[in-house]
Amino acid sequence: MEQGTRTAKITIFGTLCHTLWLSVALLLFFQTPSFAQKMPKKVNILPFPVVYYLPETRWAFGAAVTSTFRFKRDSTNARPSQLSLGAVRTQEKQTLLYLPFQLFYDNANYYANGEVGFFRYNFYYFGVGEREVPQELYGVDFPRIKVNLFKKIAPKLYAGLRYQYEDYKITTTVPNGEFANLRVPGTPRSRTSGTGLGLFYDSRDVIFFPSKGAILDVAYFHNAPVWGGDVRFDRISADASFYQKLSKRAVLATNLWGSVAWGNVPFNMMAELGGPKKMRGYYQGRFRDNNVLLAQTELRFDIFKRFGGVIFGSTGMMGNESRLLRTDDWKYSYGAGLRFTANRRDHLNIRIDYALGQNSRNFYLTIGEAF
Repeated sequence: MEQGTRTAKITIFGTLCHTLWLSVALLLFFQTPSFAQKMPKKVNILPFPVVYYLPETRWAFGAAVTSTFRFKRDSTNARPSQLSLGAVRTQEKQTLLYLPFQLFYDNANYYANGEVGFFRYNFYYFGVGEREVPQELYGVDFPRIKVNLFKKIAPKLYAGLRYQYEDYKITTTVPNGEFANLRVPGTPRSRTSGTGLGLFYDSRDVIFFPSKGAILDVAYFHNAPVWGGDVRFDRISADASFYQKLSKRAVLATNLWGSVAWGNVPFNMMAELGGPKKMRGYYQGRFRDNNVLLAQTELRFDIFKRFGGVIFGSTGMMGNESRLLRTDDWKYSYGAGLRFTANRRDHLNIRIDYALGQNSRNFYLTIGEAF
């Protein structure tokens, strides 16, 4: 995968500019008078190696670290913030750099979450909607920035602004395939930049492993050239999770997710089913379209000391502008997993899941719950 020097400089410059915008926005958002005042009280760090093998990457090696902490201005019982950093390099000279975060500040009066990353990677494409195609490999370079900034406006309720940016450039294709023949929406390159509004409700008793309460994230995005992109589309989505303690050792968790998009939506910005969070058991992006409705449920239970287990299932359907949802084409998956509590104070788990779908199966090892 080779890029011209000029294109590479433009991409790097654009990424740095947006990263600078992110840094300034966070500083303004938290409104702290000095750097010292916002330094964390206590930091818990969980480092771990990243090693895996996939046909599209061959061997991959890297490292990741997850940190949980509370700011000095917060009380000792305040909600913990989380910051992760990961870097991976593969035998196919692919690179993943990612920095997801969720920050609670001033005893949760302010909340920010999102991700900053750069990816040079290979993915499989399976088609859009009902137009499925044989599995096709493609390469892509893209920076990604997602930022959500909220302020508490009522007990447990937040309102705020959202921003997303992604410059998705296809770098390698299969000869005479879907990408080479420009049959995929948004190819060979799409630059998405959009702003939006959000409501966020959170009544969970704890952040990383709730036993009661609920969380609701409602978002509206308007993506348009006026924000620096080259595509125009809108999206409304709602993601809700509910937690119920069944006994001293068991919790039932349920997740509902719906999203509707209209306009010129590039394939990489469509709703996806599959991956470690939304319908485990399928390759991430195995199913994609403008609209989605997904339901997931998970029984979480203690096994012994720091070890726990889960059994889960999910079902969902997709749609587009002509059919809001294809109610005659349900997808489903199910599976089980193990948990190890790495941070006992905040109940942050290492997650191992094995899931099966329709003619599909996948194994997952990561940090934190699916929802």
